[in-house]
Amino acid sequence: MKLKELEGRWFINRSNFPMWLKGDKTSPTFNYKEATLKKTKGLSDSVEYIQNGRKKSIKGFDRPLNKENSKFQWRGKGLLRLISSNWSVEYINKEQTIIILAFEKTLFTPEGYDVISRYRELNKEQEELIQRELTLLGTGKLKKIQQKN
Repeated sequence: MKLKELEGRWFINRSNFPMWLKGDKTSPTFNYKEATLKKTKGLSDSVEYIQNGRKKSIKGFDRPLNKENSKFQWRGKGLLRLISSNWSVEYINKEQTIIILAFEKTLFTPEGYDVISRYRELNKEQEELIQRELTLLGTGKLKKIQQKN
């Protein structure tokens, strides 16, 4: 996969990531832009969400760990620069523009999955497709994440 294919805004539609399950953060998105950091091509990353009526963000850089650009190491920027986590693309449907990401356990978070897409809401066909793929990955249902306009 080319890094350019990941560029742009991705809505988090389903997840088992604790940060999104508490309910105090809504409308989360991943926003990627191809970038170079210390001679390494990767993705400039901004995770945006709404908390207490205010837009918040977490910024980082995703460094590819393989030539296929399917495994990455995220490292935070600013105060979060000491924190890193690994994630991978487990499933991609280019036609539907839906991706299933897996993230590894860190000191601060458990392992888990995010379903991201170019859509705020998934239709029935997309939901069924995602559930089939999640079953093949050996995970159960993921919680629907609230995406407000």
